[in-house]
Amino acid sequence: MAPETVGLIAVVTAVVGGVVGWLAERLLRGAAYQGRAQILEQARVEADSLLKSRELGAKEELLKRREEIEKELGTLREGLRDQEKRLERRDALVTEQLQDLGKKERLLELKQKKLTEETAAIEARSSELESVLRNQRDSLERISGLDAERARAMVLERCGQELKSETGALILKHEQELKQNSDRLAREIIGMAVQRYAAAHTSETSVSSIDIPNDDVKGRIIGREGRNIRAFEKATGVDVIVDDTPGVVIVSAFDAVRRETAKLALTKLIQDGRIHPSRIEEIVQETRREIDAQIRRSGREAAQEVGVHGLHEKLVELMGRLSFRTSYSQNVLRHSVEVAYLTGLLAEQLKLDGNLARRCGFLHDIGKAADHEMEGGHPAVGAELLKRYGECAEVVHAAAGHHDDIRVDYIYTVLVAAADAISAARPGARRESLERYIKRLEELETLACGFPGVEQAFAVQAGREIRVVVNPKVVSDREAARLCRDIAQAIEDALTYPGEIKVNVLRETRHSETAR
Repeated sequence: MAPETVGLIAVVTAVVGGVVGWLAERLLRGAAYQGRAQILEQARVEADSLLKSRELGAKEELLKRREEIEKELGTLREGLRDQEKRLERRDALVTEQLQDLGKKERLLELKQKKLTEETAAIEARSSELESVLRNQRDSLERISGLDAERARAMVLERCGQELKSETGALILKHEQELKQNSDRLAREIIGMAVQRYAAAHTSETSVSSIDIPNDDVKGRIIGREGRNIRAFEKATGVDVIVDDTPGVVIVSAFDAVRRETAKLALTKLIQDGRIHPSRIEEIVQETRREIDAQIRRSGREAAQEVGVHGLHEKLVELMGRLSFRTSYSQNVLRHSVEVAYLTGLLAEQLKLDGNLARRCGFLHDIGKAADHEMEGGHPAVGAELLKRYGECAEVVHAAAGHHDDIRVDYIYTVLVAAADAISAARPGARRESLERYIKRLEELETLACGFPGVEQAFAVQAGREIRVVVNPKVVSDREAARLCRDIAQAIEDALTYPGEIKVNVLRETRHSETAR
């Protein structure tokens, strides 16, 4: 192809390309203008739609808010109406109260006025009464010839004499009634307790004699040059009396436990037949262990029998030692058991603690188990032991005061003293020799006859009661009551006796005439 053709084609192609580019640019610009208008139109439509929706939402929100405000206003209006009603009711109530106060003030004024008038009338009447009384007093003084002070003294003196006489009669009457009632009640309570507790009426004696099969045994007991009897007395702490009495060896000791130990040991030696110092020491040690075990067993059995629990082992041992001690031939351990039962029954009759009462009664004589080892009487020793081993105040006081040695602070001490007297005074509990019994009765009658106005005195009921006959011309009824108390107090201070003694003072006036 020719170069001109090629150049022409190139020119044509360039022109065509330019035209095509220009046309394309125009087309693109037209399309762009057209798209912008559409977008603007669409935006305007959307803006109008959004504005309308916003306006609708605002209107709806405004309507909701208005409804809420109207509701709150309605609530406030109702509250205001309720408050207004309450204020109206309160106003009406205050008005009624003011009206009532006005009425009361008017009534008070009327009453005050009336009281003022009555006061004035009373004062006028009092003045008139004083005048009348003064005139009457002046008239009485002129008629009697006595002034007011002297007349008053005479009246007071006469009234005093009458009151003294009437007071003495009333006191005597009430004392008799009180004594009858208290005696009846005491007899019922004590009788019920004694009836419910039926103890065996037996007594014991301390046996210290040992029977031997023949008199040859006495020589073996003494031993060569007395070595066996000396070894036995040294090991047991007792005195062995071997005399001419056939078939008997006497063991003597102040301590009942030692005496019982020696008695059993000597009995074992006699039965065994081998009597020499080493065997004596062996048998005594064995017997002492048996006695200790028996003492503890007796104490535990007695405590279990009366229902007293929780005792210290030392107290149990001391109570067991009382089984080898007697008082007026009465076994002290059995006496303690009996007192425990009686004290518990008396306490239950009075609605008190029966367990505590039995504990007080059971331990009241525990001092007798150690009175030879400690200083003081058995009440003080027993109280010290009980306090040392942790017993309560009621139990300690019962041991210290059951013989009226101290002031009574607990009712259980009184019950223990009563039960102790019952146990000691019951028939068969204690034995006395005939000489001592007669001497006690004579001392009792002599003491009563020593009072002025007493004509005769008779001890009856085995010395449990004394009847005193007085001279009715010398002793009046009131003096007889005082004499009875004085005799009872003198008996308590001067004599020693088991149980209680009742004093009866008899005053009798007899008149006799002869018909002719």
